Amino acid sequence: MPAFGTDKRHHTLTVLVENKAGVLARVAGLFSRRGYNIYSLAVAPSDDVRFSRITIVVDVESAPLEQVVKQLDKLVPVVSITELDPASARERELLLATIEAGESERGQVIQLVNVFEGKIVDVGTDRLTVMVAGAPTKLDDFEDLVRGYGIVELQRTGRVALPKLVRSAARTPASLSDRPRAFGGSDHDHDPDSTETEKAG
Repeated sequence: MPAFGTDKRHHTLTVLVENKAGVLARVAGLFSRRGYNIYSLAVAPSDDVRFSRITIVVDVESAPLEQVVKQLDKLVPVVSITELDPASARERELLLATIEAGESERGQVIQLVNVFEGKIVDVGTDRLTVMVAGAPTKLDDFEDLVRGYGIVELQRTGRVALPKLVRSAARTPASLSDRPRAFGGSDHDHDPDSTETEKAG
């Protein structure tokens, strides 16, 4: 079975939306009504207090990507939509797990957490709660390795992503093929105070 999010069926969309109550419910409701499969969803405020950014990992076998984007763009709270290719993006995720760690296994679990640059965030008599952050594939590997000790509980945040920076001394514009695919309008010409419920067109 392919690791989480590494299958070619998985596409990452970053969606800039108005920072208003009920927006996330409307976006999630759209996916539910249309039967689109979401592998992960993460949302947080952006650098502009008027907007939030939603990062969605979509299974394109449940619907063509263009159809997903078209339906999202019909929602007024959606300002812009960008598709990020994993090969040209920095993706990160956080994992929290409570692991069985008795006296004989505790040292091994701690060593494994250190190898993955994680942290021990809580200690019990025979269990440890650990945190690991990094690329989704790194978390997949960690999860596979600690499963043998016994996972009591595990949560993953879902990924967040940004385009990779251009590593060039000269400040030349990136070619169109190197840029993330963007859909929808620009936040510069978007009115966050709009009261319409559906975009025209």
